[in-house]
Amino acid sequence: MKTETLNSCDTPRERRPRERIIETARDLFRRHGLRGVGVETIAEAAGTNKMTLYRHFSSKDDLIVACLSEAAVDLNRMWAEFEADHPGDPMAQLQEWVQGAAECAVMDTRGCDLANAAVELTEIGHPARKVIAQFKIDQRNRLAELCKAAKIPQADLLADTLYLLIEGARVSSQSIPDDGPAHRFIDICNAVIASFQGRPLTCK
Repeated sequence: MKTETLNSCDTPRERRPRERIIETARDLFRRHGLRGVGVETIAEAAGTNKMTLYRHFSSKDDLIVACLSEAAVDLNRMWAEFEADHPGDPMAQLQEWVQGAAECAVMDTRGCDLANAAVELTEIGHPARKVIAQFKIDQRNRLAELCKAAKIPQADLLADTLYLLIEGARVSSQSIPDDGPAHRFIDICNAVIASFQGRPLTCK
């Protein structure tokens, strides 16, 4: 679940303008927020100009949608990685999801790009909110399918529980960064999974 972003000053100039603009915007939005960066700053950091930016994106909102869509594509690659690492073993894939979710919640100090955007974009009709909602729904559903494949009872309820845990852990790690509840995310998830399986809980 690791997502790499480019530092704006290291963006390769030989890449196509649209790619440079998206990569640069993603990096700047991640570091400064959607509202904290203007199109002029993005264009300059991408080695282009506002005219070129608006030739590819009709508005800043259009650029935000493109950036979040790219982030969703990057994050969706993790499911293929789970399958490749543990073919035919859904329980091992679920354990890898827990490990990856812990990294996102605790080690990534900026949190989830899509979740952060949902907080910033307060307008109900903002086009990016559809991208965010669909991504979150798809992630929850894929987690539910994984729980079902692992033959865990009440798989849908378990998926909802784990999904709420990762969303809550992201927020908790921002407010209590050092040794807060989010740092016990793996143990908490394992305890929850064990309880759904009817296994005795073990504490480290």
